[in-house]
Amino acid sequence: MVHLLRKPWLLFSLATSLLGAAACSGDGDNVVLFSIEDDKALGDKVAAETDSTYRAKGQLLERTNNARAYQLLDPIVTRVLNNGQLAHRNDFPWDVKIIKDDATQNAFATPGGHIYVFSGLIKFLDNESQLAGVLGHEIAHADRRHTSKQLQQQYGISLLLSLVLGENPNQLAQIATGLGQLKFSRDFEREADDYSVVYLNNTSYSCDGTAGFFSKAQSTGQQNPPEFLSTHPDPGARIEAITAKAASLGCTGRTVDNASFLELQKAL
Repeated sequence: MVHLLRKPWLLFSLATSLLGAAACSGDGDNVVLFSIEDDKALGDKVAAETDSTYRAKGQLLERTNNARAYQLLDPIVTRVLNNGQLAHRNDFPWDVKIIKDDATQNAFATPGGHIYVFSGLIKFLDNESQLAGVLGHEIAHADRRHTSKQLQQQYGISLLLSLVLGENPNQLAQIATGLGQLKFSRDFEREADDYSVVYLNNTSYSCDGTAGFFSKAQSTGQQNPPEFLSTHPDPGARIEAITAKAASLGCTGRTVDNASFLELQKAL
């Protein structure tokens, strides 16, 4: 679809017809008005801008200079990705990058499957299942196309398609800068929590790992909690929902060797 959208009149026609379809659906906020290819193109541009921003700050941990950290992180990501439940496992590039910021306990995903995790989050967690759970949450946002839908709701389809076409570089920079604080809807957060359990069910990890992170974050009384923890629904309700889902699948209480996870924490 990208090559078709280079023609302005086709872009206008597409946006008009899709907006009409969304209106007829009665659920316009939950309809993605551009293709998987456009999703990937937008994600690539946002990721490139994000890389540039954090690289300029000296915070992007490059793989060439931090090979061991990625050797330890990549297998965790791969296990979650290969759970067999992703709709777009073979459509998106699915990469992960570490941002060196020990004061920030956060992670986020761009459209198209680019995942960013802050060193502060990795160091805050107690075990590998918790990290896998948080990564599963972010992977769900990308795979279920929540990020694209939320950006569409916030900025509009025309602007997002203009970014795909390489226009509005200042707006692209603004979106990339704010992606880590993107406010998802209640339904999107609940669905990402739910899928984090489903994803981990088909791994060796305890599938309530995300709840473990939420519980620890609550108990420490963070002044600046990550966006996906500070927004509705409240963390207590989310912990209960994750725990109940995990119990129904019978995938709680699993233990994994944390030697690699502890080495990852030290490597950062």
